Amino acid sequence: MRRCRRQRSPCSPHTSITVGADKAYDVAEHVERLRAKNITPHIAVNDYVTQTGRARKTSIDGRTTRHKGYDISQSKRKMIECLFGWGKQHGIMRKTKHWGLVGVAADVLLNLIGYNLIRIPKLLAQME
Repeated sequence: MRRCRRQRSPCSPHTSITVGADKAYDVAEHVERLRAKNITPHIAVNDYVTQTGRARKTSIDGRTTRHKGYDISQSKRKMIECLFGWGKQHGIMRKTKHWGLVGVAADVLLNLIGYNLIRIPKLLAQME
């Protein structure tokens, strides 16, 4: 909703707002609050089976998961998670060496550049 207020032109009534999150946010109260504000929750489904064999109850139902936009949102989320995972494992994002927004932003940018340099040969191989 804040996004609509900040934009110069108002959001049309047909524009839907979505919020993506990991499965830790698959809680009934959180999903209900989002839906009360007309926000579509694109939250990863928590269908984990516990050690006792009971499956956890998810708050995300078929109203959300049946749409193609939900699948697109989850695949984009996975790509972003892979990028940050690479930066923490191979890059310099595990422990930042700088204080302040400028230094940390430079670290993140350097990680993005490194990740793209690794992806370029793979993308070129797919094109051939």
